[in-house]
Amino acid sequence: MSLHPEKLEAVKSKLQEILGDRCTTAHSVRQQHGTDESWHIPCPPDIVCFAHSTEEVSQIVKICADNQVPIIPFGAGTSLEGHINAVEGGVCIDLGQMNEILKVNTEDLDCTVQPGVRRKQLNEYLRDTGLFFPIDPGADASIGGMASTRASGTNAVRYGTMRENILNLTVVLPDGKIIKTGGRAKKSAAGYDLTKLYIGSEGTLGIITEITLRLYGIPEAIAAATVSFEDIENAVQSVILTIQTGVPIARIELLDDVQVDAINKYSGLDLPVQPLLFLEFHGSEEGVKEQSEMVRSICDDFGARDFTWTVQAEDRTKLWQARHDAAYAAKALRPNASIWATDVCVPISRLADCIMQTKADLDESNLIAPIVGHVGDGNFHLAFVLDKDSPEEFEEAERINGRLIQRALEMEGTCTGEHGVGLGKRKYLKQELGDAVDVMRALKMALDPQNIMNPGKII
Repeated sequence: MSLHPEKLEAVKSKLQEILGDRCTTAHSVRQQHGTDESWHIPCPPDIVCFAHSTEEVSQIVKICADNQVPIIPFGAGTSLEGHINAVEGGVCIDLGQMNEILKVNTEDLDCTVQPGVRRKQLNEYLRDTGLFFPIDPGADASIGGMASTRASGTNAVRYGTMRENILNLTVVLPDGKIIKTGGRAKKSAAGYDLTKLYIGSEGTLGIITEITLRLYGIPEAIAAATVSFEDIENAVQSVILTIQTGVPIARIELLDDVQVDAINKYSGLDLPVQPLLFLEFHGSEEGVKEQSEMVRSICDDFGARDFTWTVQAEDRTKLWQARHDAAYAAKALRPNASIWATDVCVPISRLADCIMQTKADLDESNLIAPIVGHVGDGNFHLAFVLDKDSPEEFEEAERINGRLIQRALEMEGTCTGEHGVGLGKRKYLKQELGDAVDVMRALKMALDPQNIMNPGKII
């Protein structure tokens, strides 16, 4: 759906008065800004604006609000559930050029950044301070996008998700008003927690233009390890016992045999083609050694094989880059394939059952779908490798995905641990949250009565 030509021209004219050639209707730019890394059909916006400041975002939003024009925030375009699709047309506000690190408070272990700052950029900037930002969703996502989708990733088992690591946000509301949701204090009991409200709101309640983040000291020592198992159940049971034992492990990732085979071929590794754990330990040299030995002992009790570990930065980087490239490796298993990535999260005590039942579904299917997961917190992913011209394969993926989500909900889990709702998971939200969805709808109507902020997403 697109804007009426007369309205489009009027809004474009007003936006160009503010932005000049940073407001465009060029087809290629619009197409890029309506396409993410999900399986959803691209939906380009009518206009793309490149903002440079909170004040510019406010001005753009006011023009859109006055003309009842939809607004879609855009970060790095790496979302997996159709978050940036302009399903009702409108104006896409690209925040990628708002990429300044505004302030680093080393003594207080925090920093304030604009939303277009990428996570790798931030950690490169912080390196000489001895600090780092640990949230690592794999893709080199923008911090604003990570806040909007409540991202987490490989380090979440130790450091938490974006929800636990944001102190304050600057937000442009749907009428153009600018607010701050908090300060830099590590805790507050002052009123409603608006910061948490906007984390994970996926651009439906406002546009995040500044983020204040918690930082952490770079560990004295870091070690990575891989360990293989004969079957997934034993691999997952070793994870559960590791967490229950209280080992402060930083990362603990599971790859099934299909995914291991894929990354071996794609990244030039020679890992055993069996269910495999990738592990990482942070701390003092003695602490890292102790953690590694404890986890090795636990894994041995579940029939582990080939426990290999390294403290060499180059080896660790190669290993984790291969893990981050898992989706691309899966796609490379099949020429001209499309990837449909999905995720769920369950209580860790139910994780083995959930994965095993999902594997049984896949074994009965003709689809290729590697499993990989941040299993230390009960979250795992499927990457369906599909023939993009086969409706039958997409239908089968939809069936298995539905069974996966139903299974996770019956286990008191969630339909999405970190990808977000966007377009793809909307139909499951009522089943998961019941009447709480009506509360969300009431909040949406109160804050965005014209429904111009990223319409069609979440609810």
